[in-house]
Amino acid sequence: MTEPDPTGADTSGEARNTETPWRRLDGRMLLLHPVREVVRFIPVLIVTVIAGSRSDNPMWSLAALVVIVGLALTRWFTTTYRIGPDTVQLRRGLLQRKTLTVPRSRIRSVDVHADLMHRLLGLVVLAIGTGQHADKQERFHLDGVDARQVPELRALLLHDVEPPAVQDVPQRSQPEPQPHRGIEIGHWQPAWVRYAPLSLRGLAVIAPIVGLAFKFGIANVLFDPDTVAAIGARGAAFITVTVVIVLAALIVVVTLGDCLRYLTTYFGLRVVDDGRTLHISHGLFTTRQTTLDLARLRGATLKEPLLLRLAGGAELDAIMTGTSSRQKILPQAPRTAVDSTLAQLLTSRQRQRQRETRPITADAGISSSATEYHVSDDAAQHASTARFAAPDTTDASAIAGERPGSHVGPITAASPWTGTDSIPGTHEIGSSSTQSASSGVRTTSATQDAAAPAHVALIPHGGRARRRRFTRALTPLLVIAAIMAAIDVAGVGIPAWVWGVLAVVAVIALALAQDRYRGLGHAVIPGDATGPTWLITRNGSLDRDRDCLEAPGIIGWTVRQTFFQRRAGLATLVAATAAGKKRYRVVDVPLEQAWSLIEAVTPGRLGDR
Repeated sequence: MTEPDPTGADTSGEARNTETPWRRLDGRMLLLHPVREVVRFIPVLIVTVIAGSRSDNPMWSLAALVVIVGLALTRWFTTTYRIGPDTVQLRRGLLQRKTLTVPRSRIRSVDVHADLMHRLLGLVVLAIGTGQHADKQERFHLDGVDARQVPELRALLLHDVEPPAVQDVPQRSQPEPQPHRGIEIGHWQPAWVRYAPLSLRGLAVIAPIVGLAFKFGIANVLFDPDTVAAIGARGAAFITVTVVIVLAALIVVVTLGDCLRYLTTYFGLRVVDDGRTLHISHGLFTTRQTTLDLARLRGATLKEPLLLRLAGGAELDAIMTGTSSRQKILPQAPRTAVDSTLAQLLTSRQRQRQRETRPITADAGISSSATEYHVSDDAAQHASTARFAAPDTTDASAIAGERPGSHVGPITAASPWTGTDSIPGTHEIGSSSTQSASSGVRTTSATQDAAAPAHVALIPHGGRARRRRFTRALTPLLVIAAIMAAIDVAGVGIPAWVWGVLAVVAVIALALAQDRYRGLGHAVIPGDATGPTWLITRNGSLDRDRDCLEAPGIIGWTVRQTFFQRRAGLATLVAATAAGKKRYRVVDVPLEQAWSLIEAVTPGRLGDR
């Protein structure tokens, strides 16, 4: 029986090479699966033991145990797989046979993980990623593969895998299996554990606990005036101290939990680039190895939450087609280490693109309305060999709040960044440029290096975008203050401490608005014959992202204007892509620069307007 693959694979036919032999899982899985199934069905065994004790027949529990173990053993006899030149097939099932077929062109990643029991037996679980969501039972995974076969299987699955547009390229012979060899572009350090509590994930644990406490009447005890008056001043002080101690204990427990989770998940993390694929391995008790095809890399996202940013840290995600929207490369780590890995990753991507030869054609069109404009393109990618417009970055780092310290190659604390002139092989984006009076965008003739997206300074969006940040932050507070003033004038006194709290909130809102504007910016790095055009965009404060996106990966544009944006002469550009989050925003760009920015990133897409 052949069932459709919910992962998006084509299951309509068998592989072309029907002579490819079927393989079985390793025989050691016969020791693993019975134990796991027995643990899984412990509630059933407990019920049978109770039933047997009441009926004075202990055979009930023994019969249930035999059935569970027997069904677990049949998985080895009923599970086979084979890797053909065009497809990968998995056949399984006892009463209902299923054959899952995945075209090799749809394989995006190979994920290998092993828990303690797998590691003791020398086995792993190998899963194929196709970029589509599927139920656990419908995923292509092999539970019980010999760990020594992983290099061979990985090479077979990812060898000569190209996007559908280039499937006509003749395939080379199958590679000889060999372990990972390449350049290590990221390596975990034990000291990075100090960044684990700064992700604010612990709030997801503290908030329900506090909410549960309030639900059971803690608020009535703490804030009831009669209760406080009855226990006296000493009792109130005792309650206050108790609450502070409990909150401090919760923070300590959550912090330790974050550190423990971080340690067990990312212990021994290594990111290795072999020129064609990216290998990510990590884990203390359960090890995980992920192999990603660099041909599907479209950029990277530098994540800087507020607390992590204040501590000089960041996270790094890859922007890839056909994988999870958050493909983690580096967890919470020092910013210098993240910058170094990002620069080397993008440098490797340029080398990968230079090896690719794919004819691409694109047909562009545009439709617009009064408040929303759409630029679409049927082609998934386009090639660009000319130099395009790029923004002036002179003094942009000081204006946009760009953090110095991002530079190419290995970075150490002893070698701080002092500017692009101090980095070998890099060029200032604004050098040898000319100003276009019509668009306000500079064109450059300087050859940009492959790692420029990792360290290029961003240009700000101007005073109108700044005013919009402050207006959105202060308007709610002004409304609250007006309501409070009206109540106070009506004769209902407002305590002084309420006005004090409002003033403190206003100061925080002003600081947040300023930080949001400092985090707002973009840049366009022109492409040439050796590299693509890059769109760099950043926004946010509490959760700030810096996205570095290849222009060939952009398949369409949306220009949006809300009512207030139209009055301010601003617009939000949304770059649509098949990779990562699918939509990448350039927020609050002056409208007169929006069209020139689109033309600079994807020339020829606008057509006639």
